[in-house]
Amino acid sequence: MIEEGKPAPDFELPTDSGDTVKLSELRGKPVVLYFYPKDDTPGCTTQACGIRDAYGEFEREGAVVLGVSADDERSHTKFRDKYELPFTLLADTDHSVAEQYGVWGEKKYMGRTYMGISRWTFVIDEDGNVKKVLPDVKPANHADDVLAVLRS
Repeated sequence: MIEEGKPAPDFELPTDSGDTVKLSELRGKPVVLYFYPKDDTPGCTTQACGIRDAYGEFEREGAVVLGVSADDERSHTKFRDKYELPFTLLADTDHSVAEQYGVWGEKKYMGRTYMGISRWTFVIDEDGNVKKVLPDVKPANHADDVLAVLRS
């Protein structure tokens, strides 16, 4: 379990633009690491567009926003372009980072059980420590909730 005040587990993942992001290379800036189930689904779109619409405020706080799902780079590129998302999406196709952060597990939907990513957000401070863990976030309030943490 990821604990507030402890170092955030480092990782390296491919991005929607074909680059890679290594968390430890972002030291010096706050990082919003948000895990979401799937590109271009209703809740995930609401969540991503909420961040997009408030993105200027995230920039004013100096934050780097990273969205993570198990979708591949191609899916992320389509999702990013369709909704004009101004932040980076990371492809955790083998869900190793989701497992590292404790957000990969059994889910239930309409009577069906399957493995997937839960909607959790980790706000990481400039020193690479977890400032706040936001479990089971609501897509509609997500951007405001994260901005409140960044401003605190």
